[in-house]
Amino acid sequence: MSTVEARIEVGGVAAALRTTLDRQRKDFLKMGPPSVALRRDRLARLKKALLDNKDAFLDAVSADFGHRSKHETMLTDFVVTAEGIKHMSKHLAKWMQPEKRPTSINYFPASNRIIFQPLGVIGIISPWNYPIQLAFGPMAAAFAAGNRVMLKPSEFTPRTSDLMAKVLGAAFSDLEVSVVTGGPDVGEAFSKLPYDHLFFTGATSVGRHVMRAAAENLVPVTLELGGKSPTIVDRGARMEAAVGSIVQGKFLNAGQTCVAPDYVFVPEEKRDQFIDLVSKQVAKSYPTLKDNDDYTSVVNQRHYDRLRGLIADAKAKGAKVVEVNPGNENFEQQPTHKIPPTLILDATEDMKVMQDEIFGPLMPIKTYRQIDEAIDYVNDHGRPLALYVFSDDKAVQNKVLSRTTSGGACINETVMHVAQEDLPFGGVGPSGMGSYHGRDGFLTFSHKKSVMHQSKFNLLSMMRPPFGPRIEKLMAFMLK
Repeated sequence: MSTVEARIEVGGVAAALRTTLDRQRKDFLKMGPPSVALRRDRLARLKKALLDNKDAFLDAVSADFGHRSKHETMLTDFVVTAEGIKHMSKHLAKWMQPEKRPTSINYFPASNRIIFQPLGVIGIISPWNYPIQLAFGPMAAAFAAGNRVMLKPSEFTPRTSDLMAKVLGAAFSDLEVSVVTGGPDVGEAFSKLPYDHLFFTGATSVGRHVMRAAAENLVPVTLELGGKSPTIVDRGARMEAAVGSIVQGKFLNAGQTCVAPDYVFVPEEKRDQFIDLVSKQVAKSYPTLKDNDDYTSVVNQRHYDRLRGLIADAKAKGAKVVEVNPGNENFEQQPTHKIPPTLILDATEDMKVMQDEIFGPLMPIKTYRQIDEAIDYVNDHGRPLALYVFSDDKAVQNKVLSRTTSGGACINETVMHVAQEDLPFGGVGPSGMGSYHGRDGFLTFSHKKSVMHQSKFNLLSMMRPPFGPRIEKLMAFMLK
């Protein structure tokens, strides 16, 4: 295809997308804010579309990854999503109620309240690593708030994206939901539309482009990004319990999780114990790796090559690399892109593995003498999406949490804060802006309209011209 032809095609996509947006917005304005019954109906249809096509989605996701544990998909993409929809439907009527706010005595007997209005049409750009949860979750929040949705799922999971378009097309009219598939050019055109809100989940580098595109139309954005989420293991931590949680959180989905522990700080004298326990826990969880249905593949050749490059770079610059391969299997010949859990010791700042989010089954292990060293290291780098601290000492817990800033955190656990529907999920600084889940998702996609209601006995009439001694006395009282 020539460059001119490519531009025409992209231009045609942009025009078609704008037509879809305009149609959705026109229908939204015509119909007005949907009732609680219609919002619950949309949530129910969304959940039904997911569960009725469970087997097809499981097959599609696994095929897109080369191999993905179906149990991991059930837990992370189905259970978390279904529970979130259930929570929203249960509490929606309460969330929609106007919220009373106090009125200053100076304006008595007026009253104040906030009403929650749907924004209109929400654009959602979802990623490949949890292709169902991270598309259906924001969509559910948008529906709960009363909006229409345009969804652009990832081109890296094309089978899942195509299936999503099919099942959502059968469950909803295109005035309620429109699914747009395609590559980076389509994604770029999609991000440039004048939505009422744009929600993006993905890499920080791409998030910058999305925010820049949205700024052209003054579209507010929620950016769910990533970063290098640290784990700090206290000297007095229950080491076996800590390792069990860290291994689960790190190697879930082969490390392709935005809140996975990226690197771990352990006390200097406990490094060898930690490594030994990690090896034992990996062997317990994954006795074999290559043909093990429970161990997920890296999503594609590009990311496989990137991760192998990180390992090679670390080795070349002096790191000790420990491959945890319980079955001593040969990974040179394989139909998928599996990489064994890999520990990287003595990692330094010039190594690429310590510069960007890893997003794979590689785990650098750093050491400290005093926990302040670990805290200072975290604070010298970009604010992460998550932080994990393992300690039974409340003073240590509070010290780490109060002196570091992260999107979210867990004490003596990893990753699972994401599944708590009454906790907002989101980043800070380079790891994102805005949040969702539960009521926070409803608020993200709602306009909080401030309303003042004046009584028929309007005392403010005393403040109108002509001014004189009476208004001076009134203002003197107000200034006390």
